[in-house]
Amino acid sequence: MSPLYKIMVMVVTCLGIGYLGGQVTQSSVETWYPLLEKPFFTPPNWAFPVAWTTLYIFMGIAAGLVWSRIEVETETVRKGLTFFAIQLVLNALWSYLFFGLKNPLLALIEIVLLWLMIYETYLPFKRVSRYAGYLFIPYLAWVTYATALNGAIWWMNR
Repeated sequence: MSPLYKIMVMVVTCLGIGYLGGQVTQSSVETWYPLLEKPFFTPPNWAFPVAWTTLYIFMGIAAGLVWSRIEVETETVRKGLTFFAIQLVLNALWSYLFFGLKNPLLALIEIVLLWLMIYETYLPFKRVSRYAGYLFIPYLAWVTYATALNGAIWWMNR
């Protein structure tokens, strides 16, 4: 398989996970979420799909770049892609916990695990491809911000 094909597969996979997460959030974004107290640093609702779509594309490109090096750096690539799959599942799970179950505390605990797994994915990704590492930095930054936002929402609504 060509590197471009691997990138496309991973981008589509990430966008698919994002779509599933969006389906879980849709009804709560219109009903439950507007009723919550939110901190001053809460972005407008339109910013979330823009940010996440961009991040899913970056994640997919990064994973495709790493996957394309599997013949050269087999162990590091396998480790990175395993962590990538775990963090992708955790990414989708957060939407279910926060919006589906309407449980900001459980989502807060889970997002900390997600952040750690993103970091564990970043480490082998940057070893395999510096560009893959660079593409993960915005994701780490956004999830850091999202963790603070999740924590503030939980605290304000406990």
